[in-house]
Amino acid sequence: MARLIGPKCKYCRREGMKLFLKGVRCESAKCGVARREYPPGMHPWRRRRVSDYGTHLREKQKVKRYYGLLEKQFLRYFRIASKKPGNTGEYLLILLERRLDNVVSRMNLALSHAQARQMIVHGNITVNGRKVDRPGYLVRPGDVIGIRSDEAVAKMVEGIREISKNRPIPSWLEFSEKPLGGRMTQMPTREEVSIPVEEQLIVEFCSR
Repeated sequence: MARLIGPKCKYCRREGMKLFLKGVRCESAKCGVARREYPPGMHPWRRRRVSDYGTHLREKQKVKRYYGLLEKQFLRYFRIASKKPGNTGEYLLILLERRLDNVVSRMNLALSHAQARQMIVHGNITVNGRKVDRPGYLVRPGDVIGIRSDEAVAKMVEGIREISKNRPIPSWLEFSEKPLGGRMTQMPTREEVSIPVEEQLIVEFCSR
């Protein structure tokens, strides 16, 4: 059975919302947010008024933690999005949704973004029949996502599929049982981005 890896639920508790950093555990009674709704730490939690700066920063941190990005990586995506015409915030989220590690996770080939990144870096994921070991690879419509021809990898993915069988797959992705994998049928839309975030606050924060 695949081992669930990734950031701890303390990040979800800090943000006061579920970021699904630990896959299906976030949907169970063992979720850190469900068990303790207050932030981690030994001192009593006191609700304080958050400044405008803190509100803007929190939205950016949500996105970074959900997709598992470092600051430098996030700013690179923001610069790409800011050069495109139209809504910068929406284009930023669509760019992040197209990351290979996110696509693998959304297809339920991995339980979390962290596990998806591990599978990609280890060479277990292919795009159009070729091994891709970069989690940040941007998937395009028509690209076919598959797994490496290895019995151990196939058995691991089948176990993951059994655990996450109730998790829905977005409409812009198409899953296939044989061969095990899927295809990106179209570009994702803002409405299909699962993380609840106000992208305009991110744009305002990064444009300072």
